[in-house]
Amino acid sequence: MSREFPIGLTPPDWLVRNLRAQPTTPVNKPAVARAAIAMTLPLVIGLAAGRPEYGALASMGALSGVIGDTADAYRMRLLNIAIPQAFGAIGITLGALAYGHGWVAVAAVTGIALVSGMISTIGAVASVSGLLLLLNAVVGAGLPMPGSWWLAPVLMTGGGLLVLALALLAWPLRSGVPERAAVADTYRTVADLLAACATDGYDEARHAVTQSMNQAYDLVLARRTRHHGRSPELTRLLAQLNAVTPVMEAAPAAHLRGKPLPLEVPQAVRHLAEAVQTGYHGPIGLGLPAPDDETSRAIDHALRHTAEVVTSPDVDPRGIDDRLGRPAGLRVRAARVARDVMLSAASWRYGLRLALCVGIAQVLVSIIAVPRSYWVALTITFVLKPDFGSVFSRALLRALGTVGGLVVAAAVLAEVPRGWWDVPVMLVLAPLIPALTPRGYGYQTAAITPVILLLSDILNHQGTDLLLPRLVDSLMGCAIALVAGYLLWPESWHTRVGDRLADAVADTARYVESAFGETRDPAGRARMRRRLYRDLSVIRTEFQRALTEPPPTGRRAAAWWPLVVAVERIVDATTAARVRVRHGAAPPSKAEIAQVTLQLRELSEGVREAEVLVAVRTDLTGPADSVLEPLRQEVAAARAIASPR
Repeated sequence: MSREFPIGLTPPDWLVRNLRAQPTTPVNKPAVARAAIAMTLPLVIGLAAGRPEYGALASMGALSGVIGDTADAYRMRLLNIAIPQAFGAIGITLGALAYGHGWVAVAAVTGIALVSGMISTIGAVASVSGLLLLLNAVVGAGLPMPGSWWLAPVLMTGGGLLVLALALLAWPLRSGVPERAAVADTYRTVADLLAACATDGYDEARHAVTQSMNQAYDLVLARRTRHHGRSPELTRLLAQLNAVTPVMEAAPAAHLRGKPLPLEVPQAVRHLAEAVQTGYHGPIGLGLPAPDDETSRAIDHALRHTAEVVTSPDVDPRGIDDRLGRPAGLRVRAARVARDVMLSAASWRYGLRLALCVGIAQVLVSIIAVPRSYWVALTITFVLKPDFGSVFSRALLRALGTVGGLVVAAAVLAEVPRGWWDVPVMLVLAPLIPALTPRGYGYQTAAITPVILLLSDILNHQGTDLLLPRLVDSLMGCAIALVAGYLLWPESWHTRVGDRLADAVADTARYVESAFGETRDPAGRARMRRRLYRDLSVIRTEFQRALTEPPPTGRRAAAWWPLVVAVERIVDATTAARVRVRHGAAPPSKAEIAQVTLQLRELSEGVREAEVLVAVRTDLTGPADSVLEPLRQEVAAARAIASPR
């Protein structure tokens, strides 16, 4: 039974989006088991040795490993956990050396915040590394570490490496299984896309295909630098991913045709998915109906080629590319990254923004007596992560999650005596972190808070006296992040959808030229299309983040959504026209191509210069029977979109 809020008490949309849990996903049972073992075992060893504080430090290191234990591929697990642990060891060492040195410690932590923020802009692994560098430096500078200066980094790194060891236990037996499963899942999403052609569910299915293909390429190509061309399994997976691409490209043409595909078509793709999953190389009866037009011929041809690749016992590594381009050498990439970090305005802006907030927190707690004041800077570090979503949203969810976590922590600290009873408590609390993290940041905060407070109590024996200071510290950190890291930086509360969408529209114009021009580089054209869909997927993600901002940012972002969808449809229409031309339709004239690309470039410039959407002219004309007619209609629809009044 639904409950309606009284008039005037209905929560705003942006608040509802912030508080809504993410769609339920199956619990990652292996990750839950790893968290329970890795965070409990150090406590057992510490208690048995009569050094529970040592066990608590190792469990803190394991906590950072659990947070980074998100990858499916084993090689990515190695990178996601090991590299951040090295930065975490550096952070705890520098923080411990600065502990008790007054304003020197303030300057040291602020400087580390600048470096952490700058390296966090490189990528996902660097982001987690920068996070641990600063987090551990803050803890080391604010909390006395037991033993010699080297003991804390060794213990915390050991806890993180325990998570890594548990994550890699099955690697010898399951090498390549996550990558193969990802490719098979991509085939299944393509089957769902074909089944959704000419239905209302097509757009959502196409978005799911983009996400699945991005994930599959990322997993497979995590091994490409060292193994490309030498690993038969890697070569086969790349070939299978490339082979299903023409099937995906034919889907827009089938959708624009306006009638559903025969059920045998998506079913054939599902049979191929099972073959990929199991490694089957025998014959597969596709059972496809006879094609009757250029669209059905394109699908038939693409599916038969895909079946040949999937069932072939041998794959020639020559000519197998990754549809995104091979990476440069390690030295070249390292030099490029270093140059980008040092010279990028975005890198410096974020680094200075984080350093300003952490510096304010460190100065504030140095002037005002705040118990265990390092929690203020910890809160800022989590809230201001550049790739974790809206700062406003994270500050709100951090505060709410902390309150929820404190309720659990109060029961634990008040009713459970310290000692061996900590072991069963940790066995219950630790698995909640990987189980609740996919639900959203607030849920993750609620799961982590009681664990951190339990470990802190083992180190300093403050009991329930920890609770109120933790709440005050968290609220102070959220307030500093909102004011000094959000409100003072207009770029953080202005939506970035417009600029990125303008870039995507300009790239779409180049894609139209490539699709129907005289180029003879099909691999380059495929890479261009793949990048376009990936960029549009990023724009969707940015749009979803912007919707969680309070007015006017969220309202402005919502106005862009019809144009985001329109640009995706333009790319689909271009691909569909290209497929039809390849299978018998008459190619468009150069004048038609030039007209469409001109209109797209004008649209791109208009989007780039406008803060809000405005209507533009839509005088697109051409032969009604041309393959570009659906594309012209989509471009005209995109240009006709006006901002809501």
